[in-house]
Amino acid sequence: MQLASMVQLGVTGLLAACLPLAMVWMSSDPNKYRKLVWVTVFLTFDLIVFGAFTRLTDSGLGCPDWPGCYGAANPFLAHAEIVAAETLMPSGPVTLIKAWIEMIHRYLAMGIGVLIVALMATAWIQWRKTRRAEFAPGLPTVLFGFVLVQGAFGAWTVTLKLQPVIVTIHLLLGMGLLAMLVWLGARQNRAAALAHGRFTAPAAAAPSMLGRLALAAALVLAVQIALGGWVSTNYATLACLDFPLCNGKLVPEMDFEHGFTLWRALGKTAAGHYLPFAALTAIHWVHRNFAFVVLAVLGLAAWRARAHPGVGRHARGIAVVLALQAVTGIATVYLNFPLTIAVLHNAGAALLVLMVTMLNYKIKYPSGPVLQASHHP
Repeated sequence: MQLASMVQLGVTGLLAACLPLAMVWMSSDPNKYRKLVWVTVFLTFDLIVFGAFTRLTDSGLGCPDWPGCYGAANPFLAHAEIVAAETLMPSGPVTLIKAWIEMIHRYLAMGIGVLIVALMATAWIQWRKTRRAEFAPGLPTVLFGFVLVQGAFGAWTVTLKLQPVIVTIHLLLGMGLLAMLVWLGARQNRAAALAHGRFTAPAAAAPSMLGRLALAAALVLAVQIALGGWVSTNYATLACLDFPLCNGKLVPEMDFEHGFTLWRALGKTAAGHYLPFAALTAIHWVHRNFAFVVLAVLGLAAWRARAHPGVGRHARGIAVVLALQAVTGIATVYLNFPLTIAVLHNAGAALLVLMVTMLNYKIKYPSGPVLQASHHP
């Protein structure tokens, strides 16, 4: 990719960050740093959802090189190459629409990278000036390193031609980035509440069992997202065409060895042969049945947290989204994989990550109303 195209691409990433940065700067909120954190959370959630849309529309190779599109900064400049590829293979991975979907995903990712750089720079500057805990730069610096790793996996997703393990790790890193940003946002909310005297810390600690349940919920959710990513990246969504049975059987014919061999090309075994359908069935069946574990663990965590001060709202939200996830997951099978419902299923997973992260933060760092605290000097 030529230097001029790299500069154009970099400018596009900066422009993608300009609007949210301007919104934060012109906001009436005096706590601009906290505002920037939550704007970045919102856009990262959007990026995950749009990434799912990119994957589900088979647009991951809409531009078959990286970081540009046929060496250009945008599909306009690569129009001739895209049209030639589309003419040669009209139903192939490269079309004008798919190229734009892929590049918009990359532009949004670059914009979020700029916002995270702004978060890290602000944290370091304010920390050196004030030494206030809410500006502790450790987590923002980790976020910066994390987004660099995420960018590398984004590149490998393209250059390794959608290799399933790379795409799945890319998804997990995106969810991890969202979780860390939410943790940072929760820290900012707590610091602002304490500074304004709305809460006091610490409040009554949550029962240790609830803390362990919340952590277990996060771990189980991470496993299920990995399994869901493995289903999606291997195009195994319709390997079972009914529910609760799978192709008319409680335990269908499955090939776990080939299905869960991690290092292999898309649609191929490690030896280079075509992946048997029984391997796709195994991938789908494991994700489907592990969902019952997720329902049990997250449901129990939500039920146990519902009456605990400060986390009841998050517990109810988890219960609602969990139910919707079950509905959209089943609907994806029954309605033959409609795009809208599949994207909503991915969005629900991201929303669960957000809520479970908030639940863990509130349990780990409890706080109580000032009025209650005044009765217990």
